[in-house]
Amino acid sequence: MSYPGYPPSDGYPAFPGYPPTGQESVYPPAGQYSYPAVPGGFPPSGGGTYPAAPPNAGFPGAAGYPAMGGYPASGAFPGAPQAGGIPPYPGGPGFAVPPTGPGFGGYPQPPAQSYAGGGPAQIPGFPGGQVPSPVPGPPAALIQCTQGTIQAAPNFDAGRDAEVLRKAMKGFGTDEQAIINVVANRSNDQRQKIKAAFKTMYGKDLIKDLKSELSGNVEELILALFMPSTYYDAWSLRHAMKGAGTQESVLIEILCTRTNQEIRDIVNCYKSEFGRDIEQDIRSDTSGHFERLLVSMCQGNRDENQTVDYQKAQEDAQRLYQAGEGKLGTDESCFNMVLASRSFPQLKATVEAYSRIANRDLLSSIDREFSGNVERGLKTIVQCALNRPAFFAERLYYSMKGAGTDDSTLIRIVVTRSEIDLVQIKQMFTQMYQKTLATMIASDTSGDYRQLLLAIVGQ
Repeated sequence: MSYPGYPPSDGYPAFPGYPPTGQESVYPPAGQYSYPAVPGGFPPSGGGTYPAAPPNAGFPGAAGYPAMGGYPASGAFPGAPQAGGIPPYPGGPGFAVPPTGPGFGGYPQPPAQSYAGGGPAQIPGFPGGQVPSPVPGPPAALIQCTQGTIQAAPNFDAGRDAEVLRKAMKGFGTDEQAIINVVANRSNDQRQKIKAAFKTMYGKDLIKDLKSELSGNVEELILALFMPSTYYDAWSLRHAMKGAGTQESVLIEILCTRTNQEIRDIVNCYKSEFGRDIEQDIRSDTSGHFERLLVSMCQGNRDENQTVDYQKAQEDAQRLYQAGEGKLGTDESCFNMVLASRSFPQLKATVEAYSRIANRDLLSSIDREFSGNVERGLKTIVQCALNRPAFFAERLYYSMKGAGTDDSTLIRIVVTRSEIDLVQIKQMFTQMYQKTLATMIASDTSGDYRQLLLAIVGQ
């Protein structure tokens, strides 16, 4: 498969300033996600002490939070704290509370669910010795629903948009506002049609014209918007492993958060566009248990059955406890097997069962048993199982917190989530940090770059 406008072997020419100087391999150090333990387990067995998700946040029903569309990207967190854990989120020791309010421990989660089903088995470790029977997940239509800030434009005319872009770049100067008005209000599929229409109408490559007219962060942002989503992921992975050093954070966030089909498409695109085998590149650039985790991820074989088996969750939780907290040393392969193969709703149930067995949450145990990139990879999987929008909200916050801005991370997450769950991410961002995502973007960026980001995010 070939993507029009993108070279078939060497990849798209490097973006100016990508990755940001000095951040090629930076990732938050060990202990970043040291969420405070909740006495008596994580989450509390009653499920009632976590703040409720915002209205219409899109969290589905009894099976827990499902695996949604494609999940990209990363980068470094400028100003991320050193080993020992991040400071509490704004508002106190927990999430979504004012400084004077009570804090909540643990990772923010969708509202607690009531599980239906009869004939529960008697299982030690569950309240009353009972484990809920498996409960079917939400219908596929609900799982696939989008909560993006960008929707396909009605009455779309690719030729008309191509003409607008041509006029914006023709002659002396560039009408950046006209370009922003088009690209911020079209879906990725519509942008691909505009790109094809531009070449048909004018015999010129739209991407090359845009590169000649734009520069800096706004150029990187617009070119990212015009990349097909699968190509953008493959391109990001290639550049994370290309040249000196490796951007492990990019590998973790793309490979540990995508659906099976998305990963398979990325693997195929990586091969066809860059002429390379992604698994071989991973093996060349990583090592040890981190390498094994990423190789497991790029198989695209995670169970995606939305039905939760609570008996298996209890067994997996016991298995993880015996492989870590319950023994001297750590059986890393056990953690790899469970976290790489179980569905995200199943993993959420396992996390809940684990807290009852170990009297601490699984994130804390991973923090105690692992270090470095494999720790961050395993935590990413667990965090996405608990609350994916909160995970990306946190990534966005740390891309802008402190001195300077990690623009590549900011661009990558905003672009790749814009048609998937950026509405939910915005809601979680406000809940976690008592400020809106748009407010933080406006204070950290400027010019056409700021205007385009805000147009994508929505006010």
